[in-house]
Amino acid sequence: MRQAAAIQFSGLEAVLSRAREDSVEFPYMLANHVPMVLVALERLGASPDRLEQWYERYRDNNKLPSMPPPVAPIIGASWAEALGDRTREADYRAFFVGETRRLGIGVVIRTYLPPMVNGLAGSATHPLMRLAYGVLRKDEEEVGTALGYWAACYLPLPPATAAAPDTDDPARVLADVSHIEGIRSYEAETDLLWHNIRAVAALPGFRPVIDRLAFSADTPRRMAATSLALFAATMDFSALHSVTGMHWLRLVSLHLENVEPLYRAFWQVIAALVPKIGFPALLTAEALEEMRSRHAPAWPEIKRAAIASDDEHDVSLVFSAWQEEEVWKDPLYRVVAARKVGLID
Repeated sequence: MRQAAAIQFSGLEAVLSRAREDSVEFPYMLANHVPMVLVALERLGASPDRLEQWYERYRDNNKLPSMPPPVAPIIGASWAEALGDRTREADYRAFFVGETRRLGIGVVIRTYLPPMVNGLAGSATHPLMRLAYGVLRKDEEEVGTALGYWAACYLPLPPATAAAPDTDDPARVLADVSHIEGIRSYEAETDLLWHNIRAVAALPGFRPVIDRLAFSADTPRRMAATSLALFAATMDFSALHSVTGMHWLRLVSLHLENVEPLYRAFWQVIAALVPKIGFPALLTAEALEEMRSRHAPAWPEIKRAAIASDDEHDVSLVFSAWQEEEVWKDPLYRVVAARKVGLID
């Protein structure tokens, strides 16, 4: 089947076709980054040979399992009944690929994503990543697969209650997490990001976080700036997902009529990761400006370093930082990208 796919397609399409035979996760419940990283690599300028090489190495090193066998078809009228059941991956993927072909990308996202927003934390937000990259390529197969991934790994956090917000500053929401009772002594099942998110979200004092931020047209920009400042201050693995996640949100939100619930759910996830990041203090405006003015290589050199890297997070961060700088015009994105791939200290 893999050989047939390679004959039918070429380049990125050939490797993506093979990669779709793999499960969305690999043991122990870690996100399979292959389809998204392949797209990022191609857009950064990687050759078809490098795409093939990168996939083969990642698949072999992580012993990527094939997609599990189907259990039973997902029925439209009761599609949400098995949310969060990883054994239903194949069933959900088949259902949502079919729905995406039937409705189209925009309509399928507007129809099915709002009811699943509360489960965004599943697989540490990587279903959002896969959905964003599917949207980027206008790829119905990937959009459907991503929605199926989201459904199978659905992880609900405390829902919004319509309580009045008390701040318009995304950074304050993160800073105040340190005052939640039990936040420094909680125990997660494992060190997986989503296990930490789930454990923090279960603390009674965490429940109001989802409602705290006053949302306006400028909130996505402020969230992006806070995410960038957080990563610049820490260069932390968990904080990296805040920068890349803002890129994914921006792509997916183009297909939503009301983007606020998605952004709120994402910021709730980042707030839940504050202990994992180490309760960081954000850099002052002066310190950020000093870092922003640092000499860093131009994007072509940074891209080459990312293409040469076998670390999926190098590729993901560089691609998202490059894309986000084009929108927000902040040279700090280039600085942190250069730091991530080791071109500057």
